[in-house]
Amino acid sequence: MMGPAHSLSGAAAWLGVGAAAAATGHTMPWPVLLVGALICAGAALAPDLDHKAATISRAFGPVSRWLCEIVDKLSYAVYKSTRKQGDPRRSGGHRTLTHTWLWAVMIGAGSSALAIAGGRWAVLTILFVHMVLAIEGLLWRAARGSSSDVLVWLLAATSAWILAGVLDKPGNGSDWLFTQPGQAYLWLGLPIVLGALVHDIGDALTVSGCPVLWPIPIGRKRWYPIGPPKPMRFRAGSWVELKVLMPVFMVLGGVGAAAALNYI
Repeated sequence: MMGPAHSLSGAAAWLGVGAAAAATGHTMPWPVLLVGALICAGAALAPDLDHKAATISRAFGPVSRWLCEIVDKLSYAVYKSTRKQGDPRRSGGHRTLTHTWLWAVMIGAGSSALAIAGGRWAVLTILFVHMVLAIEGLLWRAARGSSSDVLVWLLAATSAWILAGVLDKPGNGSDWLFTQPGQAYLWLGLPIVLGALVHDIGDALTVSGCPVLWPIPIGRKRWYPIGPPKPMRFRAGSWVELKVLMPVFMVLGGVGAAAALNYI
């Protein structure tokens, strides 16, 4: 999938979680619903950190381009060292390590640990990074071009500061789901894990599939490209993605938000 579809699917997924939470008696305060949807929208772009031409590679200027090169090489090294006889040879690391459930869990757990250990500035950093990615994904037409980078960063920084302030107020959700002392913002890892997994599922629907289950071997392959039957797959950026899936994600997100806020 392309960046906008990934971000929309991530936001819709968290809004769906909000609806499920409301149905089970763990209703999200509206700031958690909003912030989680934005984080999930941003996190749904992050697995493409192994792709030099992806949206995330441009999101933070030279820093993200340099990081993408490192992650690409790391992913390729992991692929080569763990591939089985049935796994094909390849020349790069795209759609390998960062497109697995294990990576999603590690990034989410690491973010939660950082939020707990690093306090407010760590939370602000996590919010800023994902706000930038969410803006790049959801508002991609307005965010295109290097001239808009500084504006995106300023908007993301301002949003992160305001949203953190809102969440810090009693009852607004800094301790949602995890209520013991010292567990504020532990939930931040959840939309990050979900966003990464939604990205992987989206890529699994495309022609190439996605090795979501690595390192669990399937037959003669450790990097088995999970996906539906090939006649049901589509190419990234095709009319199926643009004309069918993106409108569906918007509708599902709207329904999920309404249910999460107890309007339906």
